[in-house]
Amino acid sequence: MHKTLLAEFTAREGAKDEVARLILDYARKVREEDGNLAFDVYTRASNPRAYWIFEAYRDEDAFQAHLKAPYGGPFNAALAPLIEEEASVLTFLDPVV
Repeated sequence: MHKTLLAEFTAREGAKDEVARLILDYARKVREEDGNLAFDVYTRASNPRAYWIFEAYRDEDAFQAHLKAPYGGPFNAALAPLIEEEASVLTFLDPVV
């Protein structure tokens, strides 16, 4: 079964462009992962500082491999001071069948 989630965070005032640069660079790397099926980056139409990232992985093993990727830690460390939340808020999703 696929591992699917929504990651949300809000860029601090004045940090929107730097967050966009970071997340787009990170997205490029994640999309190259063998088990990644989707890594789609959105901003909320009513608040362009609010980011929503839709992620899908082939299975739990692919998701765990993603978590161990060497670029994840540096990305999260660079992102943390630029967002309002302490970290990305993750919501794991299950399909309705």
